[in-house]
Amino acid sequence: MWIPLIATALLLTSPQAPSSQTPPPAAPQTAPAPAAPAAVRARDEKLPASESQAKSALDKSPRHGEYVDVKNPAGGPAIRSWIMYPERKEKAGVVIVIHEVFGLSDWARAVADQLAREGFIAVVPDLVSGMGPNGGGSDSSPSRDDVVKLVRALTPDEATARLNAVRDYAIHLPAANGKAATVGFCWGGGRSFSYAAAQPTLAGAVVFYGTPPEPADLARIKAPVLGFYGGDDARVTATVAATETEMKKLGKTYEPHVFEGAGHGFLRAQDDRNGANLKATQQAWPRTVAFLRDQLK
Repeated sequence: MWIPLIATALLLTSPQAPSSQTPPPAAPQTAPAPAAPAAVRARDEKLPASESQAKSALDKSPRHGEYVDVKNPAGGPAIRSWIMYPERKEKAGVVIVIHEVFGLSDWARAVADQLAREGFIAVVPDLVSGMGPNGGGSDSSPSRDDVVKLVRALTPDEATARLNAVRDYAIHLPAANGKAATVGFCWGGGRSFSYAAAQPTLAGAVVFYGTPPEPADLARIKAPVLGFYGGDDARVTATVAATETEMKKLGKTYEPHVFEGAGHGFLRAQDDRNGANLKATQQAWPRTVAFLRDQLK
């Protein structure tokens, strides 16, 4: 029959279906997308800038800041100082910012800007002016370690004389009300405390994690002293209890605050120690401003 012959021919000429399907080629592998960078903490403008925020804060500040040269009482190069002015109609109290052992830095200048925001004239003297290479100061030193060496070489008497010169310059500015207080950090915190013993007309002293002067010097302090310390900064904080006892015995005003979990330098290193440094800053700074307003009004 012709029909079976045609069917057979078709079977012989048609391609045979494979017994199994070949899997499709695998999709090309792509590298995983990089993780998004950790979010940068937005700056709270009611607080001083941290070290990483300082330069940006200065660049964005609407307030007037400038370098001035203050006559050195010992002769030689002038004391280079950074001054920030508040935007206000009335005359303002002066706050002398005493820098850390790291010298006059962007961070110290940013603290001055924050104080100006709060209505004070803020002055940051470079206390090692003239002591660096070629008669320079902090910014003439090749490294931070070199600045530290300069600061540590400054004698207490030299520091006091330079602070007196800067204070005298600042309180006689046309925009100043004639009163001055200090706020210092680390090495500068200790100098702020000691300067209260050396300068009888000082209106107040704020000490951030700085050591106190010798017990005999505490008796000469007339200005109220406000202190802030990190709970995990035993080198400094271990001195607080004895100092508080002695100041009470002498009838002096000393108000210390110790912040649990915070470390040394917490106002500058606000992002360290799992939030403890920032929390300490959030508590210490409003108290600082209130204290200075009360003493400089």
